[in-house]
Amino acid sequence: MADLSQLVKAYDVRGLYPDQLDDRLAELFGAAFVDVTGADAIVVGHDMRPSSPGLAASFAKGACARGADATIIGLCSTDQLYYASGHLDLPGAMFTASHNPARYNGIKMCRAGAAPVGQDTGLAEIRTLVEGWLDEGAPPAPGVRQGTITRQDTLTDYAAHLLSLVDVSAIRPLKVVVDAGNGMGGHTVPTVFEGLPLDLVPMYFELDGTFPNHEANPLDPKNIVDLQARVIEEEADLGLAFDGDADRCFVVDERGIGVSPSAITALVAARELARHPGSTVIHNLITSWSVPEVVREHGGAPVRTRVGHSFIKQEMARTGAVFGGEHSAHYYFRDFWNADTGMLAALHVLAALGGQDGPLSELVASYDRYRASGEINSTVDDQTARTAAVRVAYEGREDVTFDELDGLTVTTPDWWFNLRPSNTEPLLRLNVEARDEETMARVRDEALSLIRDAT
Repeated sequence: MADLSQLVKAYDVRGLYPDQLDDRLAELFGAAFVDVTGADAIVVGHDMRPSSPGLAASFAKGACARGADATIIGLCSTDQLYYASGHLDLPGAMFTASHNPARYNGIKMCRAGAAPVGQDTGLAEIRTLVEGWLDEGAPPAPGVRQGTITRQDTLTDYAAHLLSLVDVSAIRPLKVVVDAGNGMGGHTVPTVFEGLPLDLVPMYFELDGTFPNHEANPLDPKNIVDLQARVIEEEADLGLAFDGDADRCFVVDERGIGVSPSAITALVAARELARHPGSTVIHNLITSWSVPEVVREHGGAPVRTRVGHSFIKQEMARTGAVFGGEHSAHYYFRDFWNADTGMLAALHVLAALGGQDGPLSELVASYDRYRASGEINSTVDDQTARTAAVRVAYEGREDVTFDELDGLTVTTPDWWFNLRPSNTEPLLRLNVEARDEETMARVRDEALSLIRDAT
């Protein structure tokens, strides 16, 4: 029997196909999804992985057996599925394993209006239902009626909606290299960018769920090396890299240097605050100090949250925030049902760059004010004990403050670091930021020595 404890994560379902997730299990998840959401209709989409169409069809079959109609939108990015959920006001399911290797697949689920489904918002109940049916060795009883399956293409409408949210009328001609990583960016970018004054240089636009060129995970520096080289070779104005399901976007400047997602968060926040003065902007606690500074400078109210899309979306709903950003290049917009869309962030970058004459490196310089370590993982035997030892080492030092909103954050006037435990592995994740490179390196090395000191 499938081990759902290894398959059902904090925010989604993800595992090896067909060892952990197969068509029969997808059918049961479809039935449970309808039971938990109470939906009489759902929308289903999938990425380019070889197993995705069959899994999506099985999920729809299970939903129909419980009486819900299913609209299958076929190949799509995750944010295109969120668009469909929001526009059609239906619960949705996206079959993707995002940036994971080819043998993985998974399900990202949402309620109507793209509201998240996580452990505390329905995923635990879905898992319980599926486990019960597996234990009984019998499928759930058929619904009162059999739902129907229809197919609908939403790509053009998705693109039109995004373009309605950003003023691109004043963009000057730009040369942009886009690395789709053989993922869904190769499907969405041509339609979204059509008609814009862009000289588009496509890289790895062929939809191929085996990822023949590199992993579709731009968060790992080795996966943007090709893009960086091509930007320089083409003398392009910028480069964009999308992950496998194209919900995250990373930016490279004209020198081939990666732009911090915190700087992109600050840039987009400033633009959204110009449209909606005085609004709230959400940022997680390991984005740069520059983000809340820029938000305040532009008359907004920054709100700091835990890491993770469910926390961002909850705070956006609670506060009515206009925008939210994470260090991992997830960008959330009130005008996009509080859901994340890297494509909309990319359009903001293009509009900002194309609306003035300078290069991207100069444009983002005012938003990139500090030096950061990036996330550094350490394997430890006891996450709690190691974290406590680090705290003890800094207690009593002058001008040091602590908070435990998410892990341990240690702050001084000149630097801060956050130490968070992984939920799935015996790891501690360290992020350090300081006012200069030398201080950052010193604090990083001291913290790592404390974390990795087993004595």
